[in-house]
Amino acid sequence: MEAGLASSGLLQTADRAMQVLLSFSDQRPEWGVSELGRELGLDKSVVQRLLATLANRGFVLADPETRRYRLGPAISQLARVAERSGALSLIARPVLAKLARETGESAVLNVAHGGSYRTVAAVDARGPLSYSAIVGHVMPGHAGCSGHALFAGQPLEEVRELFGPEPLTRFTPNTPTTYAELVRRWQEVADTGRSVSDGEFDANVGAVAVPLLLSGATVASLTLIGPAERVTGRIDELTAPLRAAGADLSSRLAPGDAGAPS
Repeated sequence: MEAGLASSGLLQTADRAMQVLLSFSDQRPEWGVSELGRELGLDKSVVQRLLATLANRGFVLADPETRRYRLGPAISQLARVAERSGALSLIARPVLAKLARETGESAVLNVAHGGSYRTVAAVDARGPLSYSAIVGHVMPGHAGCSGHALFAGQPLEEVRELFGPEPLTRFTPNTPTTYAELVRRWQEVADTGRSVSDGEFDANVGAVAVPLLLSGATVASLTLIGPAERVTGRIDELTAPLRAAGADLSSRLAPGDAGAPS
C-alpha cells in the first residue's frame, strides 16, 4: 500500500483518514476503535490517532460513555456545500447522456430528500415518445423504483418516521401504500440489485432503477424511465447498461473506492 500511494503522489495518512470516514454507513453508523482497526487492517493506536484528529475538526464525534464514534457535524456542512455546488450533476451528466443514447430511454439521477427523492441530473431520450425529467423535481419516496432503490437499505423505523403513517398516498392502482408492500419492493433491491416500477406514480410510465453505492452506502439511484408500454417489456435489456452506467459513475465519483471497506 505504501509503495502504491507513494508512486501515485498520495499521502498515506490522508488516505487512511478517508478510509476511516468511508467506513461509516447506514449499516455501520458507529465504530469502536478496536473493531475499526480490525476492519481496516490497521493498528489500534493508528486508528485512535486518526479518530482523534478527525474529532478535533468535527468530522467524527465520540460518545463519552461508550467511547464509540459517529460522524460529526462537519460532514453535514461539507455535504450541503457539495450538493449546492452542482458537482454531482456535472460528473453524472456525461454518464447519463451515454446511457440515454444506448437505451433510447431517459436517464435520471436522484438523491434522497427527506421522505422523498429529488432529481439532481437528467438526460431525456430523443424521440416523440419519451419521459421528460425535471431537475430539482421532488417525488414521494414510496412511489416509484427510484425511491425503492434509495430507501431499501435504511432501517424500517427510520423510513416510517420519514414517510409517515399508513396508508401512504395512492397515486395509481400500482402505488404501494403499506410498509408490508414497501418491504417487498426493498427486498427485490437486496435480492436483484435493481427495482422495477410499473406505473406506481404515473400509470403511463415504466422504469427500472439501481442504487448508486459508494463504500457500501447508497448515495443516489440511477434510473431509466419511459413510456410503460415500451419499458415494461425491456426491463432485462435495460438492466445491463444501467448497471454498467452505475459502476462507471461510482468510479468517477470515487476512483479509489474499489478498495474501501463495505
